Amino acid sequence: MRFEERLSDRDAWSIGEGCSAGRVLDLLSTKTVFLVVRECFYGTTRFDDFVTRTGTSAPAVSRALKQLKAAGIVASVVYREPGSRARDEYRLTEAGEDLLPVFLSLLQWGDRYLQDGRPPLSFVEAGSGRPIQVRVTADPAPETTCDAIEIRLNPAWRRD
Repeated sequence: MRFEERLSDRDAWSIGEGCSAGRVLDLLSTKTVFLVVRECFYGTTRFDDFVTRTGTSAPAVSRALKQLKAAGIVASVVYREPGSRARDEYRLTEAGEDLLPVFLSLLQWGDRYLQDGRPPLSFVEAGSGRPIQVRVTADPAPETTCDAIEIRLNPAWRRD
């Protein structure tokens, strides 16, 4: 990347706290927050399931859900099982769904550089089975939504 001429003197300007990347990192500030977002993409909605599937403590998951709810990334929906008290389920909002390329980009990078060629999961287009890829491009491309993606166990994956 390069800067336009009026920004070429890097000492003459700063965006400081206005940096969007920095603000996203503030929002997704802990591993637990990111794992809760991951689980939302994977269809997890209930608190106890978030605790189990993220492998973190209930207080940490509670803090993460409160942070994501305050930021408008998740919304709570009340449900009640027969004979039980009302509880909340958590679902991604439109803003949360828009994190899909961010989520997939991190997975794609991790698959390439941290998994020794053996990532545990593959993300494919549900209808065709073609791999989902995140790319930086100036060309318009049709958007793939969460419900059009199938997650598959990668047959090449082995636990070390």
